Amino acid sequence: MSSVEIKNLKKSFGTEQILHGVSLNIPDGSFVALVGPSGCGKSTILRLLAGLEEISSGDIFINHILINNVESKNRDIAMVFQNYALYPHMTVAQNMGFSLRLLKKTKSEIKSRVQEVANLLGIRELLERFPNQLSGGQRQRVAMGRAIVRKPKVFLFDEPLSNLDAKLRVQMRAELKELHRRLKITTIYVTHDQIEAMTMADIVVVMREGIIEQIGKPLELYDQPKNRFVAGFIGSPAMNFFGVSTISGEELVTFADGQKTCIPKLKQLSGNFTLGIRPESFSRNNSNNGILLNIDSIEQTGSEALIQCKMKNESVTIVLYERLMLTPGESFMFNFDIAKVHVFDKSTEKCITFLEN
Repeated sequence: MSSVEIKNLKKSFGTEQILHGVSLNIPDGSFVALVGPSGCGKSTILRLLAGLEEISSGDIFINHILINNVESKNRDIAMVFQNYALYPHMTVAQNMGFSLRLLKKTKSEIKSRVQEVANLLGIRELLERFPNQLSGGQRQRVAMGRAIVRKPKVFLFDEPLSNLDAKLRVQMRAELKELHRRLKITTIYVTHDQIEAMTMADIVVVMREGIIEQIGKPLELYDQPKNRFVAGFIGSPAMNFFGVSTISGEELVTFADGQKTCIPKLKQLSGNFTLGIRPESFSRNNSNNGILLNIDSIEQTGSEALIQCKMKNESVTIVLYERLMLTPGESFMFNFDIAKVHVFDKSTEKCITFLEN
């Protein structure tokens, strides 16, 4: 196992700066997911770690050893790509053992390691096949197997599941997590899919425009987002946001369409703020302390109802774990759990933390 430390990492392509001084400590044996929208710099970090790009400034350490000037082949890092990158003219066994051949390992050692990893991944019966004879999931297992046989210090995964169908992605997520539990090799996983990050990683790093917005355990990011971006990015369906105004000392909050509802903890504030409410925090209890929404559509899945609503010009998504008899076009009073409301500063978009009474 190996720790990874990134200090003030910057990367520019010409005049365009992609990374703006990223610093990150990754403990031994951890599974860390870098997540964020396209162009945020997460794949660039992976390529810098692998030595596929030159660092503009900053330092990278593996096991406290500076590797800035170490050649890619000597970093003892294994990378799994989105497109599998298998050699079409080689069998599965030859693909998996190729890196060991480059390392001048003996034929018997290569065969032994390949068979060991093939058993681990459940692909032993595929060893004599060629890549064009495999399904997408099988190819991805071979790509992972090729990385595992090297017994590297660090695994790097660059959106490895994005080419798979939804059902297979769920299966592969579970397999990757189990694989990490068994091998205990430090893993850095890049994805734009926050569900992958939340379900697989021990630590999630949320990025935007070349900076780190927040680092934490999955449920920490979900329950305690530091700003509106993290709150809106983590969670599916995404958090709802409402513009509200408050008056100091008053518990009533005014929404953009003039509706008022009681949120006691907001009486400490005065001015305009953004209210964040997750879709599952709503209910349809009969109470006047709620908000009236216009229903656009209802998707019934059996176990839950996904309701799309409108309040003035704001779209609202609600998830209820029950079956409903509601009609698009009608208005309905929905309540929400005021204990789970998030409040954000209108200008800085930072989350406002309230002290318990």
